[in-house]
Amino acid sequence: MSDPAAEAAAESYSIDHHLSDAEQNIHRAWDNSLEPVLTVDDGDVVRFECRDAVDRQLDTESTATDFANVSFDPVHPLTGPVAVEGAEPGDVLQVDLLDLQHKGWGYTGFMPGEMGLGLLPEAFPEADVHVWDLQGDVGRFVNGIEVPLDPFPGVIGVAPGAEGEHDTLPPYDTGGNMDVKHLTAGSTLYLPVEVAGGLFSTGDCHAAQGDGEVCVTGIEAPMFVTARLSVRSDLDIEQPQFETTGPFTATGADEPMYGTTGISDDLMDATKKATRHMIDHLTAHRGLTPGEAYILCSAAMDLKVSEVVDAPNWTVSAYIPESIFPDS
Repeated sequence: MSDPAAEAAAESYSIDHHLSDAEQNIHRAWDNSLEPVLTVDDGDVVRFECRDAVDRQLDTESTATDFANVSFDPVHPLTGPVAVEGAEPGDVLQVDLLDLQHKGWGYTGFMPGEMGLGLLPEAFPEADVHVWDLQGDVGRFVNGIEVPLDPFPGVIGVAPGAEGEHDTLPPYDTGGNMDVKHLTAGSTLYLPVEVAGGLFSTGDCHAAQGDGEVCVTGIEAPMFVTARLSVRSDLDIEQPQFETTGPFTATGADEPMYGTTGISDDLMDATKKATRHMIDHLTAHRGLTPGEAYILCSAAMDLKVSEVVDAPNWTVSAYIPESIFPDS
């Protein structure tokens, strides 16, 4: 898939630093007391090698049983932190995402329902996983289904100003596990700096993801992330902001979609209903098992808040692109 913004960015930089995923470059909690593994000049380009979300506990031969037994203590190995010369509290770190490269494989799965993870744990008591063959810009699923790939870092941020260790699972004012799938190559992310040097880190990369990441994983994949880090003293923001060209649909162009709705007086309940209805559609009309449909929804279905003004009920819609199916 050609991305003009990414191609333009790729023509305008050289890499100043390479940061491998060796253990000395990895941390597993946000903590502003960590010593930077690298200090760079304002405007330098760094290539980060990032491990997968569960830190090499899975591989291309992993099964549902393996996924069910993954340890989340800790999770999200992050590459960094990197200090940027001149970054001070009150500044903004501008992160130009220049390139993201997967390593040919990834996985999407859901944990046993008793763990309470994902959007619908009560509907899926047993764990399941799909290991994806990632070839160029496409991830191969079951039944001939192919999901377009648009890689992005699920976790990307700078260290919080509050002292101590902070879990990587929730996002913070300084970024972190935001899972914004539009932070693709060619995008620019702005992060409020709360500590000297910023202390930037990234990881938990996804080869693709639906807005919502409903089963708790996108297409999780080890990856290389190349970014330019620049200090902006002329900006003042409280939480992350970004510029992006998407893609906002699976192919980057308007295309036919199938949509389901969830209507409720509670937004989370409406979200669950829209997702359940999509799973029902995929099992009835696309030959998927409920577990396969749940996994596909996490990788390729986009949730949107359609309205929040018609009290007492709100509408959430779920969209899946028709183009991913072999008969399209």
